[in-house]
Amino acid sequence: MIGALYEQGLRGGYVEVEYADGRVTPLAAQRWLRPIEGDECILARCGGPTLDVGSGPGRLTVALTRRGIFALGIDVTPLAVELTLRAGGLALQRCVFDPIPGAGRWAEALLTDGNIGIGGDPVALLRRLRQLVKPGGTVLTELCPPGTKSSIDRVRLRHDGRTGEWFSWATVSADDIESLATRCGFPHVEQWSVARRWFAALS
Repeated sequence: MIGALYEQGLRGGYVEVEYADGRVTPLAAQRWLRPIEGDECILARCGGPTLDVGSGPGRLTVALTRRGIFALGIDVTPLAVELTLRAGGLALQRCVFDPIPGAGRWAEALLTDGNIGIGGDPVALLRRLRQLVKPGGTVLTELCPPGTKSSIDRVRLRHDGRTGEWFSWATVSADDIESLATRCGFPHVEQWSVARRWFAALS
């Protein structure tokens, strides 16, 4: 059901994210179908084979491909993979914790659009990416602004009277990324902000 509701968002349906504490926010999945201000600062840092984790409809995967950089998107949602392929990118329907082609040889891995929250366990996720990038490789991740509290929440999607099952999702503040990165095997962290978005390069 999670995937079906997410696909409704990609098709233009109004999908909400409901938190266990009662908060509700729009998913705004269609936003990911086109370039977003601030994307360029991520794309410019990708110089080698790049793994786009939680790639959605593939805007970054496709943009890198058009620049002549080999990029692979992975996403658990069939429609997201289909949209990436239609746009000229390469994508697989795959969870990041499943076997991934090129493991240990990726130059960069991307975790944009809140995808550091995948699985509700940023430590496990970053340690997995440490296995997937090559020695000296970099994880480029998007974060919540400084002053935001990092958290692990129970959330579900809802659309037109239907609700999905509850799942865990994390948010990570820019304030906490250095200590988190060190725990996960990335001793070097560079942070910056563009267009009201916060990013970090972990290497």
